[in-house]
Amino acid sequence: MLGRFLEFSLPVSDIQVSFNFYAKLGLTEAATGETWPHPYGVLSDKRISLGLHQDESLEPTLTFVKPELFQHLGALEHLGIEFEYTRLGNDVFNEVGFRDPSGQAVRLLEARTFSPVKRPDEFSQLGYFSEIALPCPDFESGKKFWEALGFVAMEENEDALPHLTCTSDTVDIGLYDPASIKRPTLRFEVDELAPARQSLATLGFEATAVLPAALRGRALMMAAPEGTPILLTAP
Repeated sequence: MLGRFLEFSLPVSDIQVSFNFYAKLGLTEAATGETWPHPYGVLSDKRISLGLHQDESLEPTLTFVKPELFQHLGALEHLGIEFEYTRLGNDVFNEVGFRDPSGQAVRLLEARTFSPVKRPDEFSQLGYFSEIALPCPDFESGKKFWEALGFVAMEENEDALPHLTCTSDTVDIGLYDPASIKRPTLRFEVDELAPARQSLATLGFEATAVLPAALRGRALMMAAPEGTPILLTAP
């Protein structure tokens, strides 16, 4: 229904600083076009692509590509989607935006804005990308919304942070209690915490962000220059 996940779009105040941060962690630069009027760059580990937008009027946004976008708007409206904006026409890059029940921004684009990344594996210094973790005060409304859009929701009650994972072919979205996950967060999995901590320290990174109480001693949390929380958890 939403098309293929393209990127997690992040507003940055200094694109070079954020770019260097993610590149040092092992993400690969993608070739971008001239779609946006503001500075724009993409880095990826093939499982997750991060779009860095030097435009602070933006906010963290789940961005998907839906070819022939205009033809699908009626079906989305039939599901109860209320578009926050629609930019459609021959002289613009077609896009529409709306929000999930928790207020998370979602954007659909007519076409890709960067070329797929070529790299030998899907791992960076952060480990295996698991999901984009979102605060969600009402799991039932979140589940209903994402399942209507083609995701499959599964309860993760055995996790250190019980949550609802909404899976798709191109990205997984985790819905969490806002007391634990307060803002959109990148969640990765590592085999062991101690080697991961040492590897990050060798690169000059410190896991200094405050962890949710249930994860203390069981995970690492760091923050990107633009403020994006990055959570590393081990089995």
